[in-house]
Amino acid sequence: MKLELPIPNIAPPLDPNYRPAILANRAFQAQCENNGVPIVIGLERNGGEVTRFETKILPDEHPNANQNLEYIERMVKFLLWQRGGFRVYIGGSQKVGEYIRKVYAADGARKFDHDFMGNKIYERDFEVISCRVDEVPAAHEAGKLLGGYLQGARIGFDLGASDRKVSAVMDGKVIYSEEVVWEPRKHDDPAYHYEEVKKAILTAASKLPRVDAIGGSSAGVYIDNRPMVASLFRNIPAERYDDVRNMFLRIREEMGVPLEVINDGDVTALAGAMSLEDNGILGIAMGSSEAAGYVNTEGRIMGWLNELAFCPIDYSPNAPIEEWSGDIGCGATYLSQQAVFRLAPTAGIDIPEGITDAAKLKFVQKKLEAGHKGAIKIWQSIGVYLGYTLAHYADFYDLKHVLILGRCTSGAGGDLILSGAKQVLASEFPELDFHIQLPDEKSRRVGQSIAAASLPYLGE
Repeated sequence: MKLELPIPNIAPPLDPNYRPAILANRAFQAQCENNGVPIVIGLERNGGEVTRFETKILPDEHPNANQNLEYIERMVKFLLWQRGGFRVYIGGSQKVGEYIRKVYAADGARKFDHDFMGNKIYERDFEVISCRVDEVPAAHEAGKLLGGYLQGARIGFDLGASDRKVSAVMDGKVIYSEEVVWEPRKHDDPAYHYEEVKKAILTAASKLPRVDAIGGSSAGVYIDNRPMVASLFRNIPAERYDDVRNMFLRIREEMGVPLEVINDGDVTALAGAMSLEDNGILGIAMGSSEAAGYVNTEGRIMGWLNELAFCPIDYSPNAPIEEWSGDIGCGATYLSQQAVFRLAPTAGIDIPEGITDAAKLKFVQKKLEAGHKGAIKIWQSIGVYLGYTLAHYADFYDLKHVLILGRCTSGAGGDLILSGAKQVLASEFPELDFHIQLPDEKSRRVGQSIAAASLPYLGE
């Protein structure tokens, strides 16, 4: 028996098959309210850090007990890409644990996740352990108090797919910045990437009386200042990838100052936290994919993956396939330009072939600005997606603020997304108390370069 999939009270205008994860999870937990049994999902990652997620499932003898399998599998999938982990503990059900082990095996349905979490990200074998509830390790979520340090002469850089930015920052003020076009994804020699980044840093250093610290941001998965998976380096041969993986450690040694590099989503969230002078901030960028970053309520960057593009948010069996992982119902196909392209035919919009994705998005956005009814429904649908998804995210993040940004939120689209999400949250989830907004002048006051430069702590 499959999970019950409630129909949302507010449906996306162009997607009648949409079945939000949050509603399915709540319906399942309602079944478990009186006769549920505890189960714990544990995820272990570097440095002995452990996420412990406690929930309930139905007893094995319950007639609907098969729903346990789908419910826990979707939870494991979400937690893996939100938190990360090379070892998963399933405590409390041997049957569920064995199912997860098979699904997340090297030859299982989630072999993509098995390979990424094991070999690519954490460089060790991925495993699933079935055990008793009391055998799941205790939670240990340390995080890092990164960012917000403005004293001294600092360098901040941001590595994008088409340009690299660098700034010289003195006591929190940018005294020099530049943007240089580069093509990291087309080069297969790690020396190119090293030389370009080092050149940017040295250029900024020449504008400062000294260099006290360096901070940077880039898309991808970073573990201890090492890019484990990053689209910027996708053309680097596997046998030479260690040169890139250790590039920032090498630069730190050569420069002789503290250096921290983290995911650009976390830096965006940090910039918001510094501007709003508050914490508990989730930043979601809706661009070519869905990118995210989080600063917790204590001002810590947790070292979580926050790769929400791969996290399931729609449990419909007819949900679209995420092209990289092969899974269905994942965030990238709902909260990015991929959603615009997917919904365009239903909206009566034929996007021209043979143009870039950026041009395709602008094509549809022009129709939106001109008042095309189908285009309006596209962005209204994304707003509904966002509303139900944020309610789902609130089960995994402690939220006070949500900032939405990215090219899909520009122009009239941003207002439609924001109003749609707010309508869903107010109608369906009035108990949730966080503020969702597009970045206004206040939340944008601290730029990405200043936030990146502020990462390293220099002591008192």
